[in-house]
Amino acid sequence: MARGRPSRATVYARLSEAIDDLNARLGGLPTPVEAEDIWDDLWHQEAHHSTALEGNTLVLQQVRKLLDEGRAVGSRVLREYMEVTGYADAARWVYGQALEPGEWSTGDLVCLQEVRSVHHQAMAPAWSVAPHPHADDREGPGNFRRHNIAPFAEGMTPPPWPEVDAQMRDWITLVNSARTPGDRPLPEVLAEIHNRFERVHPFLDGNGRTGRLLLNLVLVRLHYPPAIIYKNQRTNYLTAMHKADDGDFGPLGELIARAVTDNLNRFVVPAIAGPSRLVPLTSLASTTSISANALRVAAVRGRLRAQKTPSGVWLSSQKWVTDYLNSRHQRT
Repeated sequence: MARGRPSRATVYARLSEAIDDLNARLGGLPTPVEAEDIWDDLWHQEAHHSTALEGNTLVLQQVRKLLDEGRAVGSRVLREYMEVTGYADAARWVYGQALEPGEWSTGDLVCLQEVRSVHHQAMAPAWSVAPHPHADDREGPGNFRRHNIAPFAEGMTPPPWPEVDAQMRDWITLVNSARTPGDRPLPEVLAEIHNRFERVHPFLDGNGRTGRLLLNLVLVRLHYPPAIIYKNQRTNYLTAMHKADDGDFGPLGELIARAVTDNLNRFVVPAIAGPSRLVPLTSLASTTSISANALRVAAVRGRLRAQKTPSGVWLSSQKWVTDYLNSRHQRT
């Protein structure tokens, strides 16, 4: 373990503490209407990085132009722009559907119709310009595959296509176990859910994007922010998925826990916390020109007014940071 890197148990404890604090002091996740303004950057990031994990080459600035202005900047193939557009639309639908379920909702954390809907929204735009070359008329967006999938390079083999429907119904049962994880850390339950979906590989194409969107649907329904797996984490993500294939869900669980905590601190807390609210230093750093590490050093030295939680997270407020920035060059 790298020096100074918190243990997996600490990562899980900090996430749990942060969620408890979000719900107790900050009123929980914002509503879909509030989220339109609060999470614009989060949606840009998610659409960019989740599609980039699958090989999309648009850079973040091009994604912003495409989603905010409808402008296809650059000279990429049309399919790549449509991949980002579809994913962004599906991600917005996921957040709204998570907090305000559609009339078909069964009360489960996820139902099969939602699985199909997420895939359809994410994949239909790209499919309209570049359909899968081996798909028949019954395998378009939103429909389970009717082809067998060759074994992957790392050795995992998805089930034969006639078994997909039954295995997806078993997956829905697994998803619902997340409400009562028992003694298992919730991030590792979520890791098993995500890994199991990818192992079933229910669609002919777009399983990675759909799986990450469904993971976020489950997260928000459990009152957690969505997770973003960044493109520079691709190697760690794939390694963790391979370990999960063999039943070790710890590395993927830790990656998910870190991703959710990062989104909470970077996007959610700064937008909903007032100037006097105590929030993690990482949230305050996202709204100032000073890094979280510099704020932490100031807190340890007593220059910045702050409090330390039992799990080791430093908290301060926007007001206290402003006072510190105004006084840090004064002689003491």
